[in-house]
Amino acid sequence: MLKFIFWSLLAVNAALFAYGRGYLGHFSGNEHEPERLLNQLNAGKLAIISADQANKAVASTAAAVNDAKPAPAPVQACVEIASFVLADARRFEAQLATLDLGDRQSRHNLPGTEVSSYIVYIPSQGNKEGADKKAGELRSLGVTNYYVISDNSPLRWGISLGVFKTDNAAQNQLAALMKQGVRTARVAPRLSGSKLLAFQFRDVDADLKAKLEKIRTGFPNAEVHNCK
Repeated sequence: MLKFIFWSLLAVNAALFAYGRGYLGHFSGNEHEPERLLNQLNAGKLAIISADQANKAVASTAAAVNDAKPAPAPVQACVEIASFVLADARRFEAQLATLDLGDRQSRHNLPGTEVSSYIVYIPSQGNKEGADKKAGELRSLGVTNYYVISDNSPLRWGISLGVFKTDNAAQNQLAALMKQGVRTARVAPRLSGSKLLAFQFRDVDADLKAKLEKIRTGFPNAEVHNCK
């Protein structure tokens, strides 16, 4: 009986010694931790860094990824395609219908080279609200012969104070308005409309520009440029 106890204790001690040495592996895996570290590739190059260094490394990597992303294609505020005779303008417009551009598309006559009349006007106020406010100021000065310009011309949201055949007549009207207290009116010649037409397109991104160019190639005389 004593021999059995002696050999049992000896076996238990041997087992504990072997486990402590790592000869029996680890309960959570098949290798003892020191040997697992020795078997890792480039274990000698491992280094412990601070939390601040780790945060900087993450931020640097994120910045590099963001820099690698291509910048979004620019959007042009307004592109004009001109000059079309009436027949070509109709064909061009028919092909544009498939793009469904709505109010991003407009058509207008190109100005001619001959002066047809003279306009007395107040320059554009930027939007309808500004034009209505200016009109209110004119009414308070007793001016009633005017109208707000709402077409797509350069004078859009300006105010017309009369159109005259001669520059002398326009200047006389301007002088009379100044006596009433109107200080921002001016005179400008109006050119006769030509027989050529142009199309303007707003908020033109790369995709729309490519589609417009594809249609334009069917009209060799048409020119593309930024709106004036």
